[in-house]
Amino acid sequence: MVPTKLSLLSHPDRLFIGGQWVEPSTGASFPITNPASGATMTVIAEAREADIDRAIAAADMAFREGAWPRMAPAERLAVLRRWADAIEARTLDIATAHTAQIGIPISFSRRVAGGAAASLRHMIQAAETYPFEAERPAAGGIARVIREPVGVVAAIVPWNYPSLLAMNKMAPALAAGCTVIVKPSPEAPLDCLILAECAEQAGFPDGVLSLLTAGRDMGERLISDPRIDKVSFTGSTAAGKHIAARCMERVARVTLELGGKSAAILLDDFPIAAAVPMLVGQSTLFNGQACMGLTRVLVSRPRQEELVTALAAAYRSLKTGDPFDEETRIGPVASPVQAARVAAYIEAGKEQGARLITGGTVQGCFIEPTLFADVTNEMRIAREEIFGPVLVVLPYDSLDQAIAMANDSPYGLNGAVFTTDQTQAVAIARRIRSGTVAQNGMGPQAGQPFGGFKQSGIGREGSAEALDHYTEIKTIYLSQPA
Repeated sequence: MVPTKLSLLSHPDRLFIGGQWVEPSTGASFPITNPASGATMTVIAEAREADIDRAIAAADMAFREGAWPRMAPAERLAVLRRWADAIEARTLDIATAHTAQIGIPISFSRRVAGGAAASLRHMIQAAETYPFEAERPAAGGIARVIREPVGVVAAIVPWNYPSLLAMNKMAPALAAGCTVIVKPSPEAPLDCLILAECAEQAGFPDGVLSLLTAGRDMGERLISDPRIDKVSFTGSTAAGKHIAARCMERVARVTLELGGKSAAILLDDFPIAAAVPMLVGQSTLFNGQACMGLTRVLVSRPRQEELVTALAAAYRSLKTGDPFDEETRIGPVASPVQAARVAAYIEAGKEQGARLITGGTVQGCFIEPTLFADVTNEMRIAREEIFGPVLVVLPYDSLDQAIAMANDSPYGLNGAVFTTDQTQAVAIARRIRSGTVAQNGMGPQAGQPFGGFKQSGIGREGSAEALDHYTEIKTIYLSQPA
């Protein structure tokens, strides 16, 4: 049953600034609404201009004069390990928060709630062997190559998987010695606030970490401040372009993890019965609200009817309803605004000539899992990120055409090739312009680099490669003694 009230947080009326829970500068607040019921479950403090400035000043001071950037990496990692321990102890609270604020079925939330702690532990392991310093021979002496922390980092995350997406930014930034200010989405900050409570237990030095619940106008203030050395953003491509443009005004560093419209190519050697469970799972992740979801399926024309018949049966079997019901597989989308957006795409699909196989009904924030066939790459439902439980099937006439269709997209985040032939899978993956390509839908996975080509972003997260984005390279030349 959907709860009417939540009491997961110790300090809902305060802001986490520089490692302390402090009184906000105003009485402004955000209601946190459950999308299944429309009920306000809790109210949290809202950061305004003075609070943003206070967090930036604390982070700037901690970076310029504090201990954190100057610690040995092993000392920082010890703090991060304590943080991971504290987060793991709150896994069930994170799952509850996730389901309550955005409607993800609780059975799925429990499976993914450990993602933040796992991401942090993967980064700790990567940082243990990261080459923060190395020496190379140079004419007349040596060159000492040092990777220094980039500075004060602003991390801005969306509402669909806040705790993991925030950790994918905080973990490499903090391991590298940066100070960090996190701004989660005002629609879904609860799991991030739990991470902040755990950070207090871990014992970060003053000023190193702040987490501010704030609106998008305060995000603009944050990214525009000259004391912010780097912005790391996950969200829409349109917002990412704006953030990148603002950062380039002062050549601030930026990494972006943006949208996707990822294609799965189903080859004729792969059984449809084996593909369907994976396609259903990958297309309905987070109620269809996952940038990495496989939302386009490319199948040879003679097999289209067999595939859509099997997919339709699987979609109709998914229980839609109360996200706190253990049997529910599809909960509501995150908000009435998102529901209206998805409904508009469903209508656009019908208007542009796609064949609606099943679904299409919208009731409140609940979207019946929807399947379209006979889709062409020119249709909006094939080109634009819908962010709801909507899957489109596109028939192809040759493998070369399928690869061209997969690449005919402004995005390049994820992809899959369904085939029993690993050699064929690798050959096709090499031709797809995407940051991740998986044989038979097995990726992406924790500890491996994640990010996109084209308008799906800049940089990689979740792996050792992420540390490169939070460091600057300095070369110190040292002469040999006479």
